[in-house]
Amino acid sequence: MSSPASSPSSSSAPRAARRDLLEGPIAVTLLRKSLPVVGGMIAMMSFNLVDTWFISRLGTEELAAVSFTFPVVFTVISLAIGLGIGTSAVVARRLGQGDAGAVRRRATDAALLTLVVGGAMTLLGLATLNPLFRLLGADDVLMPHIRDYMGIWYLGAPAMIVPRVLNSILRAHGNTATQGLMMALAAGVNVLLDWWLIFGVGPFPALGVAGAALATVLSWGLMAAVLVVHRELRELFDLAGLTPQGLAASWRELGRIAGPAALTSVFTPIALGLVTRIIADHGHDAVAGYGVGTRIEAISQIVVLALSMTLSPLVSQNAGAGQHDRVRRAILGCFVFVLAWQLLVWAVLQGLAPWLVAGYAEKEAVARVLRSFLWLVPLGLGAQGVVILAVSSFNALHRPALAMRLSVFRLFALTVPLAWLGGRLAGSTGVFAGMLAANLLVGLLAWWQIRAHLARRAA
Repeated sequence: MSSPASSPSSSSAPRAARRDLLEGPIAVTLLRKSLPVVGGMIAMMSFNLVDTWFISRLGTEELAAVSFTFPVVFTVISLAIGLGIGTSAVVARRLGQGDAGAVRRRATDAALLTLVVGGAMTLLGLATLNPLFRLLGADDVLMPHIRDYMGIWYLGAPAMIVPRVLNSILRAHGNTATQGLMMALAAGVNVLLDWWLIFGVGPFPALGVAGAALATVLSWGLMAAVLVVHRELRELFDLAGLTPQGLAASWRELGRIAGPAALTSVFTPIALGLVTRIIADHGHDAVAGYGVGTRIEAISQIVVLALSMTLSPLVSQNAGAGQHDRVRRAILGCFVFVLAWQLLVWAVLQGLAPWLVAGYAEKEAVARVLRSFLWLVPLGLGAQGVVILAVSSFNALHRPALAMRLSVFRLFALTVPLAWLGGRLAGSTGVFAGMLAANLLVGLLAWWQIRAHLARRAA
């Protein structure tokens, strides 16, 4: 690990990043940096589908046991996402200010914080494994499988958290190609290890659900190892200048953004769980149709989610450099793009709807629900994309409280109540109409809030 003055290339990387994000054409820059992330996200989604399919081959009990782990796993991942958002915002702002020493200091301190958090998650998870999953409702039949899976997953928690933060440091520098490549690498390795470790191939024993957990930990651990020796990151890390006071100051700055961002990530599955509960009042067919619809919805938002990751460092760097007009043009331009893009996605889904419904819905009752979902919910994804980008931008501008309030308002003041009201008035179709209305309303609010905030910053 280099000291601040030891490597000339350590300062050339930030300068190159500043030229790219501070001076390059906005649309071209965002497109070029979003494409690798899109590829990586597609690879990870494909891995998740394959992973679930492999586990389903073991039996219903094993699949149910792993399903019980999702809320806990997602909570830990939400914490990692929050740390990544905070790290990206802090490092990118220092890059925009041209302070190479502070960039190295914040990047190093963020990596150390990640190791501490990962270790704490391992200890806390192992200590609470049995009582926590009993509280979630796991019975004596499922608990042995849950212990097999989570015992390994908790041990590998640092490997699940570290890559997300290291990738966020690279994103802050404008390097998204490495993240896309690492995500694809981890997905490919995971699929191979799943097959070998779950079912036993050659010298590998059949480990069942424990093999699935081990495959995940090893693939993410490989990603972490590759990132740690990555030249750009090695040149950034600086242990020589480490002091307790400086470390505490860095962690406080990171926590101011990472904490609210992590909470926001946790709130999303809670709200979706409440919507699922509302849908459940209308029968199993409604739940089945809604479940298929949400998976299609997730795939249709890949571009928006990738753009939110690449917009953030551009906003942070330009805000740090005082280029407020460029920040405004980038954010509002992305708003217009996602509205047009998601409208195109909605049109494509309408064309594909007959095949999607025929492929995923064997019962006519499920097909009716899915058709209704595909007609209504994707129509509001453009407005939801505006909200996602607004939240990302507020975090990038070091306004995490505004980001969290906007997310909480969308989820709990609009989406859940309007879905409930729609369900009371018009069944499952009313639920979807309520979700559409919530997205449209909060999209308008997000646009207004961003414009007002940017106007105040520029004044």
